[in-house]
Amino acid sequence: MLYSNDQNISGSISTSISFAGIQFRVIENGVSDNRYIWIHGDEQTAKMALEDHIKSYPGKAFFIDCSEREVPFGPTKVDPNRIFSREGAIAALRKFKPGWNKTVLKAALDNLDYERDYFLVELFPENEGLLIALHNNFRGYNVKKELDNSRFSSIKRGQNPRDFIICTEESDYRKLEMGPYNVVLQDELPNKDDGSLSWAALKSNIRYINIETRLGWLSKQQKMLRFIEGMLN
Repeated sequence: MLYSNDQNISGSISTSISFAGIQFRVIENGVSDNRYIWIHGDEQTAKMALEDHIKSYPGKAFFIDCSEREVPFGPTKVDPNRIFSREGAIAALRKFKPGWNKTVLKAALDNLDYERDYFLVELFPENEGLLIALHNNFRGYNVKKELDNSRFSSIKRGQNPRDFIICTEESDYRKLEMGPYNVVLQDELPNKDDGSLSWAALKSNIRYINIETRLGWLSKQQKMLRFIEGMLN
């Protein structure tokens, strides 16, 4: 459900939305089908990059209202980027609370299914707009870990493997691979859906982009975001 705060910030509109009790602040600037999301509260560089970007580029940006990676959910906590499918949500809910009562777990999953549909209607762009997610890494995660799920990849000499772009549309990949950044194409669903937003977007034929950089590398993430805007819009 979307709630308006009736605030104008430098010409932008600020609202909020709740997904299964998880709060998001929404900043809308101008008129555009593009959507942006920052979903992990501990990835502060991504937040700063998106806050800066939405001031200058039109679109709608979703900011999770949390400073931690996991968010409270009923009697447990969950990774908000692992509940975008029922299969993923089962694993996410059991990660920190393995001993669920079956009836209670089913009710929680049914509620997630219901609220997810409404949230994705608000989040997913129309008219072939882009959905751009911003993430940071600080535990050794890098593009090589995504190669098994990728149909094509373009790994650039001299680029840090922890800075890369994931896309789900081949036409977008073909444009982005011409640039200076590491990029992979993931346009085929995996055997096991982990509940991430990327797979939900792919199922709905949404042009999804993930910009992944090292935590603290703000200027790098800003440059990658501007590069994508220039190449794909």
